[in-house]
Formats: sequence, structure tokens, C-alpha cells
Amino acid sequence: MRLPEPERAIPYLAGNQDNPWEGLSTRSDALSLWNKSSFYSLIMPGGVLLLLVAVAVHTGWVSMAAPSLAFLYYCALGAGALLAWRFHSSRIFLALIVLFLAKTAIPPNFMHMASGTSAWDIVVAAGVLVPVNFILIASIEERGLVWTGIAPFALFLFVQVVIVNVLTRAAETPGASVHHVAVPSIPTYVLVAFAGAAICLLVRALVTCKPPDAALFWALAAFFLSLEFHRAPRVSAAYSVTAFVVLAISVVESSYLLAYRDELTNLPSRRAFNDAILRLQAPFSIAAIDIDHFKKFNDTYGHDTGDQVLCLVASRLARVTGGGQAFRCGGEEFAILFPGKTCGEVMQDLEQLRANIQSSEFRIRGSDRRQVPRGADRRTGRTRTRRHKGDAIRQLARPRTETAISVTVSIGVAGPSSITSAVEEVLRAADKALYRAKANGRNRIEISSRRVDRARAAGIA
Repeated sequence: MRLPEPERAIPYLAGNQDNPWEGLSTRSDALSLWNKSSFYSLIMPGGVLLLLVAVAVHTGWVSMAAPSLAFLYYCALGAGALLAWRFHSSRIFLALIVLFLAKTAIPPNFMHMASGTSAWDIVVAAGVLVPVNFILIASIEERGLVWTGIAPFALFLFVQVVIVNVLTRAAETPGASVHHVAVPSIPTYVLVAFAGAAICLLVRALVTCKPPDAALFWALAAFFLSLEFHRAPRVSAAYSVTAFVVLAISVVESSYLLAYRDELTNLPSRRAFNDAILRLQAPFSIAAIDIDHFKKFNDTYGHDTGDQVLCLVASRLARVTGGGQAFRCGGEEFAILFPGKTCGEVMQDLEQLRANIQSSEFRIRGSDRRQVPRGADRRTGRTRTRRHKGDAIRQLARPRTETAISVTVSIGVAGPSSITSAVEEVLRAADKALYRAKANGRNRIEISSRRVDRARAAGIA
């Protein structure tokens, strides 16, 4: 890593908890969102569950009585609310409340109510308000189930409930004739509301690759299907149960990701690495990777910029070829597992990876602001405040210089040999090869040699 002269610097890549790769401006970074991992995180488990329910209810494989569906409905709601409370997931909790209020407001026998009633108006209102609320929930920052965090949205929900009840009661026609009417179709503007919300939630789910965002998308789809098939009460109830189950499962999925996926880089974590090496069988290769001069870079430009460098390198490691899987083992240390590949077979893939990281420039914006005077002039009265504001505006309009920094990595690779095939020994050999790569000038790949390692150890001893 070639460092420029230290200066006050602002990282060009802004951090984002929901999307740690945001700011990577190359086309390949944008395309990385549409990889196999993003697709898997979108369809599992919400998409698959909704598909299975659709097949079951429309083919007649599963036929349940209305009381059983009602029981499952409340079980799914209670389990989802309990999980959301236990794991402090405010967004899932609010989504459950929104769906519960919508389904409670819709009368169970609205298809057989007399003309002149407002039952269908409630259905239409729910069809518009639920998508709007889901978009708002998706945009809320997750802060846990703290009253100060959910109070504004809870108040907004209360206002919605009051307005819908007032309008629907006012629309009722006293003394209307009692006869059955044909069930109308869902209005076009309701379909537009669902489509717009679905697109927004789908894009967010693909960007963040987080279970709650994918769950909001599939829960909204399940709720739409429950309205679309309102002429079949059991089918509609099955889709309502599915919406609650999808939201409940997302809480479990989020907890799993916290344990097995690094939140900053979105790579599998050390715990996932430890589980993966237990399943390795010869032949295999392990590559140990370390960012060159990362500590010096971190000390010079700050931890926020250092985190962006980690995300930049992680995004390249995630696209390694040769069937390898990248892990973040801690700090600036990464590892790649190549099941079924020898060291010689993965060298070309690792060299391509090393060159790809080296060619990726990390841009730092240098500040052209002048030094603020130290001393008594720093604290001035109102007479100088206006002039300082004018200077600040002119400084913001002045173009900033950008410094490009080349990030490099050192790689050590090892595999089982005739001497030993124990994974622990291979890991130690990969670490020794990594140290040798750093000692030989960094930005290079070294293959483990048991004979060289033993000779160096004997020399040190």
C-alpha cells in the first residue's frame, strides 16, 4: 500500500451499515449486487416458503379447516412478536403490528355483507396503507425496541386507524337494503401501490442482502395474495399466516447472520471459517491474506477510512475464482478455502485476485481548507461570524484535490502433504507462507514449503 503524505483527509467512500460496499464506483462493484449470494439471500427462506404455500393451497395437497388456520394465524403472530421482542427487532415488530391491524380491520364476512356497507372500503384502505407503511418501516433505522424509537411510527399508525374508522363509518348508509352483492375486484390504484412498494423493497433487499428487508418484500407479497384471493377465505387465510411466518423466520435468520457473517464486510466470519474447515477433506488449499501496511494506513487516515479499505478488499475477495470461499478472520486478516484444489491449481486464481486488488484505487479527498487560527481569535463575536460563513461557502465551492492510494495484499497458500493432512497444520503452514511473503517485500504470493519452514525454524532456534 503506497501512502501519500499525511494530511487532513475525507474518505471518498462513505460508510453505510446497511450497505457496506456503498461508494464503490466501478461497474464491477455495481454488478456484484447481482451475484449468487444476493439471489440466495433474497429467495431464502421467504420466497421458497411462499412458493410452497401457493403450491399447497392451489393444488389441494393441504386442506385445513378454518379453526386450524385461525390457530396457526395467532401462533405465527405470537411467535413473531416474541422473537422480535427478544432480539430487539423493531422493524419486524412494527411490520407484524401493521399486518395484524390490517387483517383485524377487514371483516371476516365482508363478501356476504349487505350493500351500502363500508366493508370493501376498509379492504381498499388496507391495500393502500399497508404498502406505504412497509416502505416507511424499511426506511427506519434499526435501533431496537426502544419506545423513543418506535413511538413516532406507533402514533402514525394510531392516526391511520382513527381516520379509517371515521371515514368508513361516515360512508355507511343507514337502512340500506339487505341483499348480497358481487365481490368487486381490487382497484387499479391499489395494485399500483403494491407494485411501487414491491419494487422499492426488492431493490433494498438486493442492496442490503439482509433478512429483514427480504422478509418485508415477501410478507407484502403474501398480504397482497391474501387480498387477491379474498373470494376463497381459506386460501386468503393461508397467505396471511405465511406473511407472519416469513417475518418471524427473518428474526432467526438475522441472528444467524450476526453469528456467522461479518457485519462490516458482509463476508463469512471467523466462526463460519472454523465450521467450514471441519468439513475439509484432502485435497484442499487454504490461502491466508493480509492487507499490507494496514495499521499505518489506519493510524494515518483514521478508522473510518480503514473500514472502507476493508470493505474494498472484501468485495474483491468475495469474487475470487476457482471455487474459493473468502472469510474475514479478524482485523485485516482474511482467508480463502479451496475445497478439492491443490496449491498449484489455485495459484492462477490467487494471482488474478492479487492483481485485481492492486489495480483497485482507493481515492482520498484532501481538504483545501486553511488552518483555523489557534488562540484568542478562535472565539469571536457575532461581528466575525458572518465573514466566517462567507469564507466557508467559498471554501466549499473550491475544488478539492484527490489522492489515489493503491491497496495491496500479501498471500500465503498451503495444502495437505504426505507428511500431514491435518487442517491445523495446513493453517500454520499458510500463516508461515504469509509471513514469508511480507518479509520478501509484500504484494506477493508465497507457497508453503515444509522444508523451508523447518529450516527457518531451526535457524531461529
